[in-house]
Amino acid sequence: MAELKFEITKSLGVLSENARGWTKELNMVSWSDHDPKYDIREWSPDHTRMGKGVTLTEEEIEVLKKILNGEEIEDDIDESQFV
Repeated sequence: MAELKFEITKSLGVLSENARGWTKELNMVSWSDHDPKYDIREWSPDHTRMGKGVTLTEEEIEVLKKILNGEEIEDDIDESQFV
């Protein structure tokens, strides 16, 4: 299995820390030499190991900010298609 290549280009903040010292963080991360994206996941204290997380584009983080601020979101999703 190929080694996962990543670089934390900017640390934006720690959301929490568990008893083992792992921290859930919001960072800008470049995966495999691509442009950095917003990334939320748990990291070991030395940042050599990571847990599962979520990576968001600039557009997705803007929508998330609006949702968290309780703003009305315009979308083109047809909700009648959901069961």
